[in-house]
Amino acid sequence: MPTVSVVIPTYNRAELLSRAIDSVLAQTYDDFELVVVDDGSTDDTEAVVTGYDDDRVRYLPHETNRGANPARNTGIEAAEGEYVAFLDSDDEWRPRKLEAQLDRLDGTDDEWVAVYCDYEVTVPGASGALRETAAELLSAGDDADATVEGGEDLVGPTLADTLHTGAGSTLLVRTEVARRIDGFDEDLDWFQDPDFLLRVLLEGKLAHVPEELVVRHYSGSPDADTAAAADVEFLDKHADLVRESERRGYDVSGAHNLVLAKYYLREGRFLPGLTKLYQASVTPRQVPSLVWFAATGSRRGRSAVLAASALAFAMLVARRSR
Repeated sequence: MPTVSVVIPTYNRAELLSRAIDSVLAQTYDDFELVVVDDGSTDDTEAVVTGYDDDRVRYLPHETNRGANPARNTGIEAAEGEYVAFLDSDDEWRPRKLEAQLDRLDGTDDEWVAVYCDYEVTVPGASGALRETAAELLSAGDDADATVEGGEDLVGPTLADTLHTGAGSTLLVRTEVARRIDGFDEDLDWFQDPDFLLRVLLEGKLAHVPEELVVRHYSGSPDADTAAAADVEFLDKHADLVRESERRGYDVSGAHNLVLAKYYLREGRFLPGLTKLYQASVTPRQVPSLVWFAATGSRRGRSAVLAASALAFAMLVARRSR
């Protein structure tokens, strides 16, 4: 039985999948199996996976496209390892990823049920200073929480968007825990990573490796209206945890309104963006990312005056929040 089962869900990413698979096979820790769940692809995904001459690689196809969460759950059900680790098919691991995480858990007691690591974000199509700026603004948060290890004490930071684990590509968790919490919520179209993490935190403690051992390739995000609907769904599901976290001083609603404000600004929809921004929790450190998203919306042919107004308003809100 392998120590780790690595699960890669994929759908019509034959041209990117080899990069993810190769990064797993290049791990310095080699006691693993790699389960690639093909979620009904219509491209050359099967040929890519079955072309690997490595007994550790398993190919599990879905007959039809069911979504990323069902694909991850298929991998969890099939996992034979003590731990299960997840990797999105457009991301990649650095060679020491599994070794460093297992070393971190070595010698810990049964309370420690999972471990994540830091990650780097890259932006395809960008280059030079633009690429670096975009990646910095899209990577783990503007006001990252100093508390990076723990259990239920991390629920508040997770809900308030100050703890960013990139769980879909960084997390390694005990397989029995992943199964006990029924895997990923197949009814959620978005927020599946923090939702899964929240339920893990209610089972035990989360450890952290402070190294960028994952490269996440930014591939876009939902439109603002889809994100807003998913946001309501997610917060309603965890309403009790949200109330408790806000009672403890975490501005969960404000943090989520900030995320939605950025999405509306990115689309050049400055009026709903300003509405969400007024309801948001903003600090001066978060203004640069708002500048980025508002500038993106302005480049899409929207009013530069409205964009400038949005930025000025963001700075006023930031001053108010200090």
